Amino acid sequence: MVPRVEPLSTRPTKDVLTDALLDITAQHGLEQVSVRQVAAAAGVSIGTVQHHFPTKDAMVTAAFTEVVRRIRERVAGVALGPDVHRNLTAVLRELLPLDERRATEVRIQVAFAARAATTPSLATLQAGILADVGEAIAGAIARAGRGAVPPEEARALARIALAAVDGLALHAVSSGSWDRTALTDALDRLIDMLLAR
Repeated sequence: MVPRVEPLSTRPTKDVLTDALLDITAQHGLEQVSVRQVAAAAGVSIGTVQHHFPTKDAMVTAAFTEVVRRIRERVAGVALGPDVHRNLTAVLRELLPLDERRATEVRIQVAFAARAATTPSLATLQAGILADVGEAIAGAIARAGRGAVPPEEARALARIALAAVDGLALHAVSSGSWDRTALTDALDRLIDMLLAR
């Protein structure tokens, strides 16, 4: 069954379509999303969907962009303090599928990354997003280090942390063998190893 989202009358059309896209993705995966499904879930015509999302890549990009916006918003809301381990844990937990909302976000990120591997315009967007998220992680490291961690080292640690967390997230959503406890334990071990450098 296709979920029904809030009517168009109270929200911008593209927002309603994006929410429908995310809801369908949560149930069926991004590769199974169709224009017809999005139109039905949003209560609009197929032509309206095609106007906002003329291609499959446009749909994937819209879903990915919304996921990134949500993640950035959550990461920006993390209170950073003097404890680098705590800072990294708090920031990186936002990237792991520790609940259904974040699991959906990870599935969308994985689908986007797969398309970005063969689509230069999506690869450029992916590279920019990874750089932005990496800078946020580096900032969490640098802030806790109070100048003790050189910027280059903070960026190197951030790149490694982001790649490792992306790998954990991918394994969690693709294999189903990583529950919340296993993911948080792996994250703690990862941070311990990174900070031991």
